[in-house]
Amino acid sequence: MALYLIGDIQGCNLALGELADKIQFSPSRDTLYLLGDLVNRGPDNVGVLRRLQQWGSSAKCVLGNHDLNLLGIHLGVRRQKPGDTVDDILQAPDRLALIEWIRHQALAIQYREILMVHAGVLPQWTAHQTLALAAEVSNKLTSPDWVQFVAQMYGNLPAKWDDSLQGIDRLRVIVNALTRLRFCTPEGEMEFEHHGPAEKAPPGYIPWFDTPDRRTANRTVAFGHWSSLKDLKRTDVWALDSGCVWGRCLTAFELHAHGLGLHQPIHVNCQDKR
Repeated sequence: MALYLIGDIQGCNLALGELADKIQFSPSRDTLYLLGDLVNRGPDNVGVLRRLQQWGSSAKCVLGNHDLNLLGIHLGVRRQKPGDTVDDILQAPDRLALIEWIRHQALAIQYREILMVHAGVLPQWTAHQTLALAAEVSNKLTSPDWVQFVAQMYGNLPAKWDDSLQGIDRLRVIVNALTRLRFCTPEGEMEFEHHGPAEKAPPGYIPWFDTPDRRTANRTVAFGHWSSLKDLKRTDVWALDSGCVWGRCLTAFELHAHGLGLHQPIHVNCQDKR
C-alpha cells in the first residue's frame, strides 16, 4: 500500500491522470490525499471530479477556496470572475451529484502526525482544535441549511480568531484560515490581498507557518494554495502547490509506509491547455 499527497489540481485532469500513471496508483491498494482546489482555472474540472469520484474512498480530499467558490457560483450567490472555468461543471448533466460530492469533503485531515489543510492554520490552534473547527464547517456544509450557510460564508471579517466567536463570524474565520490564509500577524490577524512569495510579506505580517509559538509546530502541516512559495525546505511544513494550472507541474509526495519521512517528490509537467 502506498500513500501520496498531491497539491492543487485546479481542473488539470490530464496532468492528474499522468501523475496517477507515473506513480502506478491503484485505488484498490493505494491512497491519495488531495490538498484542495480540485477545480477552477483549468480546462477539465468535470473530468477531475468524475475521476476522484471513481476512485472512491482511495481519494481523500480537503476543500480549497476555489472548491467553496464553486458552491457559491452554483447557488447564484457568487459571480464568476475573469479566468474562472467552472462552466463545464455547471452545465454537466450530473452537476447536482458533483456538487453534492464536493460539499461532503473535509476541510482538514490528519494522518498519523501529518495535518492536512488547503491553506494554513492559525497560530492559536492545536492540531486537535483545527480538526474540530474544520468539522464545524463540514457539519454546516452537509446540513439541510447549507444553502443559507454558503450565502453568508464569504467575506474578510472577522480577521482574527477569538474563542468567544459564534455563528457565522466563527465559521467565516475557520473557512478563511483553512482555505485562504497566507500571511498573518504574529497574533494571527489574517491578510488576504498579497499572493506573492513568503519573503515579500506586507509590512507587519509574516507567513502563517513562521508565527511564534504556533501550536501546530509539533505536527507536520501539509498544504497547497501558495504556488509562489518555492523551495520551502522544511520538515514541519510541506508546501505542495507547484503551479500546475499556471503551466508548471503537478506534484505528489509519497509517504513512507512506516514513518513520516518523504521519498523524493514526483512531478509531471502540466500539458493541460486552458
